[in-house]
Amino acid sequence: MAEYITHSRAETVALGKRMAAVLAPGSLVAYTGGLGAGKTAFTEGLAEGLGCTDPVTSPTFAIVNYYRGPKPLAHFDLYRISTENDLCAAGFYDYLDEGAIVAAEWSENFADLLALEHPIRVNIDRVDENTRRITIEGVTL
Repeated sequence: MAEYITHSRAETVALGKRMAAVLAPGSLVAYTGGLGAGKTAFTEGLAEGLGCTDPVTSPTFAIVNYYRGPKPLAHFDLYRISTENDLCAAGFYDYLDEGAIVAAEWSENFADLLALEHPIRVNIDRVDENTRRITIEGVTL
């Protein structure tokens, strides 16, 4: 497990972009971290690094946002998904099977199920208004 400290939103985005360079098609990025921690900012960097062309927004109300590009990205919010059937209905496994990178916020809600997919775990802690402590497990940057 590696730990990174970012001191701005731009640095968090840059770390996400750096991680994108080492992700294989069908990778699952499982996020943990509270509201406002920076999960969407990190995902913005992932999308940029994967060459996605769509603007990144929080998937809170949509449940999943899909970003097109040479390496597509499906960005899930698992907070309001309560069953495995709901997860399947949202296309979660379909995106993985199609080779998209899947980034899942609130992954702790399905920790046991997601463990079967060998996720890359990213935890983002808010230290203060600008500083984030980001731990990454499952991939070397």
